[in-house]
Amino acid sequence: MVLPVISEDISEDEIEEMMTNACDAANFLKAISHEGRLMILCHLATGEKSVTELERLLSARQAAVSQQLSRLRLEGLVQPRREGKVIYYSLADKRATRILDLVYDMFCATPKSAR
Repeated sequence: MVLPVISEDISEDEIEEMMTNACDAANFLKAISHEGRLMILCHLATGEKSVTELERLLSARQAAVSQQLSRLRLEGLVQPRREGKVIYYSLADKRATRILDLVYDMFCATPKSAR
């Protein structure tokens, strides 16, 4: 990975594009920065789940799970699918899978003592 070098001769258009990208990145990171939402994304990374399944997996109430799913849906990270009375959710953004892989490598795969 190569980070951009910001020099004095950078154009206004490049600065504006960087600011737009920074805003998009900040919104994405805010959406996943809650432990409940992060856990939902982790469970959905293994495949589609119903709201009831997520409630059970998270040991959380329906209202709390629905609230977090609503935020993730608003940010375009998950997508719902209705089958009768049951609503299933799945990941809608490949960036979510990429960031989950990175977070797993940084915080889960390596023992705390080795970090």
